[in-house]
Amino acid sequence: MSSAGLEKLRMTGAGRAIAALTSGGDAQGMNAAIRAVTRMGIYVGAKVYLVYEGYQGLVDGGDNIKLANWQSVTNIIQLGGTVIGSARCKAFTMREGRLAAAFNLVKRGISNLCVCGGDGSLTGANIFRAEWSGLLEELVQKGRITAETAQKHGHLNIVGLVGSIDNDFCGTDMTIGADSALNRITEIIDAITTTATSHQRTFVLEVMGRHCGYLALVSALASGADWLFIPEAPPEDGWEELMCARLEESRSKGCRLNIIIIAEGAISRSGEAITSNYIKDLVVSRLGYDTRVTVLGHVQRGGTPSAFDRVLSSKLGVEAVVALLEATPDTPACVIGLSGNQAVRLPLVEAVEMTKEVQRAMNEKRFEEAIQLRGRSFENNWSIYKLLAYQKSAAVQSEHSIAILNVGAPAAGMNAAVRSAVRVALASGHRVYIVNDGFEGLAKGAVNEVSWNQVAGWTGLGGSLLGTKRTLPSTCMDKLVENLNKFSIHSLLVIGGFEAYEGVLELVEARGRYDELCIPMCIIPATISNNVPGTEFSLGSDTAVNAAMSSCDKIKQSASGTKRRVFVVETMGGYCGYLATTTSIAVGADAAYIFEDPFNIHDLTTNVVHLTEKMKKDIQRGLVLRNEKCHEHYTTDFIHKLYSAEGKGVFDCRVNILGHLQQGGVPTPFDRNYGTKLGVRAVQWLTEKMNDSFRQGRVFANTPDTACVVGLYKKAMTFSPVTELKEQTDFEHRMPKTQWWLNLRLMLKMLAKYQTSFNEYVTGEIEHVTRRSLSIDTGF
Repeated sequence: MSSAGLEKLRMTGAGRAIAALTSGGDAQGMNAAIRAVTRMGIYVGAKVYLVYEGYQGLVDGGDNIKLANWQSVTNIIQLGGTVIGSARCKAFTMREGRLAAAFNLVKRGISNLCVCGGDGSLTGANIFRAEWSGLLEELVQKGRITAETAQKHGHLNIVGLVGSIDNDFCGTDMTIGADSALNRITEIIDAITTTATSHQRTFVLEVMGRHCGYLALVSALASGADWLFIPEAPPEDGWEELMCARLEESRSKGCRLNIIIIAEGAISRSGEAITSNYIKDLVVSRLGYDTRVTVLGHVQRGGTPSAFDRVLSSKLGVEAVVALLEATPDTPACVIGLSGNQAVRLPLVEAVEMTKEVQRAMNEKRFEEAIQLRGRSFENNWSIYKLLAYQKSAAVQSEHSIAILNVGAPAAGMNAAVRSAVRVALASGHRVYIVNDGFEGLAKGAVNEVSWNQVAGWTGLGGSLLGTKRTLPSTCMDKLVENLNKFSIHSLLVIGGFEAYEGVLELVEARGRYDELCIPMCIIPATISNNVPGTEFSLGSDTAVNAAMSSCDKIKQSASGTKRRVFVVETMGGYCGYLATTTSIAVGADAAYIFEDPFNIHDLTTNVVHLTEKMKKDIQRGLVLRNEKCHEHYTTDFIHKLYSAEGKGVFDCRVNILGHLQQGGVPTPFDRNYGTKLGVRAVQWLTEKMNDSFRQGRVFANTPDTACVVGLYKKAMTFSPVTELKEQTDFEHRMPKTQWWLNLRLMLKMLAKYQTSFNEYVTGEIEHVTRRSLSIDTGF
């Protein structure tokens, strides 16, 4: 839509009324979605009503439907559950209940409804929409509303947001709450692992997923579980013997624990339930291992939402309001979903029908089809889990070797990438070396051959177990080349940040002088700054955002009950503002100062005045984030002093520099799985390149497409030659010249109550949900 069209659309909000409700099971992130819908609705001039207790509140009316203001949703973004409540409602399944709901909406002038819930809740909303005109006609006949009122509100616009920790809705990459549930599960698995190791125990962990194995599958991938049960892929007959043999083999190789993950809906090929207690009794009776069962239950739904869920919910909530403004009587009801990093509109009926088709396939024992209907990403997860779970002898030993090293600062997920790369390379028959301390270690000969079991348990560990340094090859080129030759290294997998990218670029440019450098090279971008060209997401950035977000949550909480206070928080990231911007959205910050969005003293003054006005009213706390290198002169200390001086008498000001805590900690499930998948794909690509360039008994690869960055662009895994990326790189400031996430800043400003221009907003496109669309790789 054109800029003028967007501004015109924004103006159509005046005089409209929007109601928002949450329904069905709660999911972390629902509050962030309600906050975004409420504030975006007010931003476009509409009245926004919050419906308490889901559809029951819609049926009961009265105080259950309340007019919201900006402050109604203050300080809820970090809360789990749903502050407006959710309830199962039998009355709404009957026409009389829907008639009451229609009356309660119409008498308040509401004809726009946003529902956050699962497929059942959204199906109910669509039935309500289809019956709307008939319901109003009945209300007119009964004399409860006038004909004029019925005509004025003759059409109900609905839009859905999918809140479900199971991630079981077709058409969207992720549902609200799924990432938070995975975070909760991996926290528990990490904790259980320590006690299981101490006592050499086997643990059977039961996770939610009555009809969908997403949580079980991804948590198994994130933890390196020994065995997995999901409803979509019942084990083959005779699995009991195979599982016990696998566990026994693992113990014989020195492993002190076993983790078995089971989805609550796990079944056998005949359709009978497989229970966690049955598995426990099986292990005890056949192997005699000390075995315990842990049923995670509702702990998976609880707790604070992850950064991903907060940003996702905010993005989808904003798009939901825009979709309601654009809706016409001819527009089909839609659900706002995620495709890559963009909000998209999915036809509700198509999405619900395809979701039900998965269950039909499972009921009819068409299990392979069920996995395909879950989408390519689910299918890939399943394939990779089976590939990495246990050691398989390579069909043929190859003549090739791969060296794996970490370069730059440590980033969470590096170890997961190393583990998967090592195991896939060994399964391919390659000789695999790990290099300590980056390019410097390669030059010093810190190169060791690695086995399958040496990388066991690495997935959930933070930092870099290989050791990492920022040294570039140009400082030690001759020695580095000498060791490539000495160890007969035929390809390099470099996992790291901007230094990894610069280092490989140096190696490629030196190919003309050294034949030994004419080998395939692949970079897995791993840095908390998310500043490597060739990818939209770098490994480690999700963990860093969650670490910064968690700190900001605590900082905000520290001011509870005190006088009004503003916090100025400094984040890392070098010149790249990704960390500051994404964290700001996740914590509901008032401003984020970054290098890519230039600002001057006038902008700073405007921000201070804006915050001062908010603090004079109902707001108790303010939060301002500053990227460490956003401005040469407007330092964190300067901004602190400016806010302190200008806010005197209204609020006081404090400074927090987060520092290296953003680099530490265990990786999030996203980074564990992202690292795992990148490691697998990188080794597959290197294998392909080594085979293609193997001539006369050696590998010789000197074309641009043999040295690439593997990255994620929207839904696609891409391999971008470093020589081509050179043109897209700002080397002075160590980041790409164009960055996709800058369009998030408009949302940040709108949700912080700045009167910004709406014309830069990118509206979501309609994506149909078909078998073909589900087969397209949905990335991670």
